[in-house]
Amino acid sequence: MTTPHFEIRPSIIKGDPADTYLHWTKEIMRLESLNPRVLIDFFAEKDGVLCGIEEAKALLVNVLPKIEQDNNEVIVSDVEIWCLEEGQSFRAGEPVLRIIANYASVVLYETSLCGMLASSSGWATAARECVEMAGNATVITQAARHIHPNVAHILDYASVIGGCSSVSTVLGSKQSGRNTFGNMPHSLPLIFGDTVSAAVAFDKHMGREIQRIVVVDTFQDEAQDSLNVANVLRDKLRGIRLDTPIERGGVTPAMVLEVRSRLDLMNFRHVEIYVSGEITPAKIKEFEAAGAPINGYLVGDYISSAAPVNFTANILEIENKPVARRGRVPGRLDGPRLGRFL
Repeated sequence: MTTPHFEIRPSIIKGDPADTYLHWTKEIMRLESLNPRVLIDFFAEKDGVLCGIEEAKALLVNVLPKIEQDNNEVIVSDVEIWCLEEGQSFRAGEPVLRIIANYASVVLYETSLCGMLASSSGWATAARECVEMAGNATVITQAARHIHPNVAHILDYASVIGGCSSVSTVLGSKQSGRNTFGNMPHSLPLIFGDTVSAAVAFDKHMGREIQRIVVVDTFQDEAQDSLNVANVLRDKLRGIRLDTPIERGGVTPAMVLEVRSRLDLMNFRHVEIYVSGEITPAKIKEFEAAGAPINGYLVGDYISSAAPVNFTANILEIENKPVARRGRVPGRLDGPRLGRFL
């Protein structure tokens, strides 16, 4: 993946999302002429997959003190940023981000940094759980409809960091550097009145770069509709999607096995099978244990509804002297895997 670009909004740079008490702290420090150099370690309360660190770095580059050197801005030399890499697994209590700087320059960004790491790591961890359970099958995130649109592209990016091969949205594709993955939706057969007519129109009007993947559970038996579509599109058909609603029992391993068998009998072995609908690691495990020949899983709300991985930021050194709040051990955390960014 190429280095992603993150838009850091002016309101974040101003510190508007910061907890109010951090604004109070900065003002008191200013009035008391205090601005010590501190070491802050960020760590999580449970294991997970790290995501959000690239966005955190983009924020820090925007807000840390700069000096001009040969007409180019550079971060002041006494600032240090250490971190793990995006996508690395981390342990509870292990530092993933370390900032060494004068406190006034970073005090208003603790809230945003924790939030970036918490949400993105939660989504990436959930995606990784699905990918690890899926074996050789691909996992595609299709979770944008379950989350606010302002952060849907960040969810898509985090899902790719967690191991998903593709995303479903245009903005998520730009953010993650991956092609979108989609299929003919249920609305098209409903508008045309039958699946085959909709598939023909889809094939007629969509460019060759768009994969022909047809949803086959709108009107008829899934196996029969798969054959109907395959007989018309033939080699142009990349795959079919099974998304049987829970009101009809959902997609089952037996259904997948039957569809695969009927397609193979009619020499449509090239047609891939994708499944969706309440897909979770447990559901993927069920399919894999049954030997269901699935090429890809489309995962939605399991990723979008993943609990954030809560991060804490603690000052552990002031002017190189170990400190800590009561209950914590003074001094920087053991972080041998941290690499220096700045």
